[in-house]
Amino acid sequence: MLSISDDEFSKLIGECMDELPEQYVLGMKNVLVTYEDDPSEEQRRKQKLQAYQTLFGLYEGVPLTKRNAGYQFVLPDRITIFKNPILQQSADMVQLKAKVKHTLWHEIAHYYGLDHDRIHEIERNWQ
Repeated sequence: MLSISDDEFSKLIGECMDELPEQYVLGMKNVLVTYEDDPSEEQRRKQKLQAYQTLFGLYEGVPLTKRNAGYQFVLPDRITIFKNPILQQSADMVQLKAKVKHTLWHEIAHYYGLDHDRIHEIERNWQ
């Protein structure tokens, strides 16, 4: 399995954020982007994952399309990138970066309330 330090992984996330479409990254408000080694048992349970399944990333919050006038004074939404599952599926640093970038984009798109068809359509346009 590919190995990378926490500091290197954190820097990689930052590099990938810099390469995503600027309007989506700069438009995020009150969102924490972080990473963990693996999904927690609670996250796995909420996502109804089977034992053989895992996550590369997870958006936890209320998408912009679901918010109303009463949405205020709330804790930040959270985007978590899961280091170990991505490392396990990456043969080298190029593949690792591509998977992190794709995962970040996917989770940011959920913040905006985009469905999977729209997520993939936008992604095809900037790759």
